[in-house]
Amino acid sequence: MRQVAIYGKGGIGKSTTTQNTVAALAEAGKHIMVVGCDPKADSTRLLLGGLCQKTVLDTLRDEGDDIDLEEILKDGFKGTKCVESGGPEPGVGCAGRGIITSINMLESLGAYTSDLDYVFYDVLGDVVCGGFAMPIREGKAEEIYIVGSGELMALYAANNISKGIQKYATNGKVRLGGIICNSRKADNEYELVKAFAEKLGSQMIHFVPRDNIVQRAEINRKTVIDFDPTAGQADEYRALAKAIDGNDMFVVPKPMTQDDLEALMMKHGFLDAIA
Repeated sequence: MRQVAIYGKGGIGKSTTTQNTVAALAEAGKHIMVVGCDPKADSTRLLLGGLCQKTVLDTLRDEGDDIDLEEILKDGFKGTKCVESGGPEPGVGCAGRGIITSINMLESLGAYTSDLDYVFYDVLGDVVCGGFAMPIREGKAEEIYIVGSGELMALYAANNISKGIQKYATNGKVRLGGIICNSRKADNEYELVKAFAEKLGSQMIHFVPRDNIVQRAEINRKTVIDFDPTAGQADEYRALAKAIDGNDMFVVPKPMTQDDLEALMMKHGFLDAIA
C-alpha cells in the first residue's frame, strides 16, 4: 500500500488535482482511500457526486467515541473510500488535531485494509507544521507530491514545503516524488516549473494544462474522468495517474534560498518570456 500526501499553496488546486488523479487510478482498477485533511471538508465531494460528507470530528462530537467505520467512510467513484477529517468549531482549537484524530480513528477501526493500493492525503494549504505535518511527521505518508504553478507564491510555498520534507526525511522514509504543475498559463510556465523541480533534485512529474472543462465538471459535482471520460483533460489526469503509479524517483529535496528562487523566476519566468 502506497501512502501519498498532496501539498501545495492554498487555492492552487490540490483537491481538484487529487480527486481527478484518484478517479483516473480508480478507473484503472486501483483500490484507493482518500483522507481529506482540510477543515473545509471538500477533498472528496467530486468523488462522492457532491455529497457533503459528515466529518470525523463532527461524528465524534455528535456520537462520542463509539462509532462504526461506516459512519465516517463513504464509497465514491469506482469504489474509492472517502473520509473527511473536518476541523474544530470556528475560532476554537487546532485544526491540525482533526488530522491526527482522524488517522488514529481510521487505524483503530481497521480502515487501512490489505487490499488498498493507495491512500491519498489531501492536506490543507502550505502548512507543514504541527498537525498538518502529521502525514509526513508520523511516517503515514512516504510519498509527497507538491502541486504548483509558474506563479512566484506557488513556487515559494513549494520551496517551503520542501524544507519540511527535508526536515522529516532525516529520521524517516518520507520523500518527494515530484512537482505537479497545475497550469495557470503563466509566462514560460512549463520551463520554469521544470527548472524549479530539477533545482530541488526532483522532477516535474506532469504538466496539467488549464482547461475550463475542469470547472464545468466541478459545477456538475464530478471529476473530469466521470463527467466526460473522452475529454482531452481526462487523458491529462490519466497521464498524471500513470506517472505517479510508475514513479521510481523519490528524493530528499534540496530547497533553494529566497535569492536563488527569485533568480530562477527571473531567468525562466520573466526574462525568457519577454526576450
